[in-house]
Amino acid sequence: MTWTELDWPALDRLREAFLSGAAGRGPYWQSASELASYDLTYGERIGWKWDHVLRELKLRGWAPAGRTVLDWGCGSGIAGRRVVAAFGADRFDSLLLWDHSPLATDFAAAAAGRAFPRLDVSAVTPGFLASTEPIGLLLVSHVLSELSSESLAALRALVDRAAAVIWVEPGTHATGRALAGLRDEFRARFTVVAPCTHQQACPLLALGRERDWCHHFAPPPAEIFAMSDWVKFGQRAGIDLRSLPYSFFALDRVPAARPAEGLSRIIGRPEHFKPYARLLNCDASGAAELTLPRRSHAELYKELERTKAPLVYRWQREGDKILGGSPLESADGGGAGEV
Repeated sequence: MTWTELDWPALDRLREAFLSGAAGRGPYWQSASELASYDLTYGERIGWKWDHVLRELKLRGWAPAGRTVLDWGCGSGIAGRRVVAAFGADRFDSLLLWDHSPLATDFAAAAAGRAFPRLDVSAVTPGFLASTEPIGLLLVSHVLSELSSESLAALRALVDRAAAVIWVEPGTHATGRALAGLRDEFRARFTVVAPCTHQQACPLLALGRERDWCHHFAPPPAEIFAMSDWVKFGQRAGIDLRSLPYSFFALDRVPAARPAEGLSRIIGRPEHFKPYARLLNCDASGAAELTLPRRSHAELYKELERTKAPLVYRWQREGDKILGGSPLESADGGGAGEV
């Protein structure tokens, strides 16, 4: 698929279905060409969200132990391909795929087979889905708004079979709060690896915080803004290429390799005003709005404004005032505060 071959009527129909909620009424993929058009455009944007999630997991020192990956509700298969590429195909024995549309499963399997020719890639059978066979790593991506109560129950059963789970959704208020509710449901059986820096109930679901939700922003590749195909796509689709909000959680049956003591996760984006920056902070003590004076912490102020890295920090605080701080350093010794 090339940019000149994009099936725009199909992309328009898909976008309308996603925005209106009609996508939850049943399989919506109609052709391989449609899937290829989606994979090159909207799917790639979802891939950038997965890239940022995976960057944070590596920053936390986490990698999956299981050797089987199941990409559930795979669509064009972007989540499975991004995860295998990030951790290395040699870490896994197999990539399993499932979608309610056989067209999508076939497309995802073919794409993954081309990308990782030595990896065993296959569609899962109904028997596997109904079994109790363990799952190494379960991937779920952008499905929550489409699930019936029966489908969500089936997905819960798969979570119970998994050694680890990475679940990514659009960063809307509704999906972010729904995902936080599922995170709270599963935390009794799993360690929460990210984005949380604690294992307590989500503080954003507390009474009085109904307007808040856990979400973050992925940076698109800088080069796309100089690429006419992407610029034209954004204009034609009516989307802001700069904005990639997402919500997610990563769960593991065993504790993360790097303890999260003293860490905080910024929710959303910091707001920058002339005299100070303001941010919604989440840590083991709960959620709080913090301020960082610009005059006394100019470098940190600038870093928070410019960084493309996941916003995981260690603060020095006095109440709701930040006195200093530093980003979590990656497992290889590099800093998270890339600008």
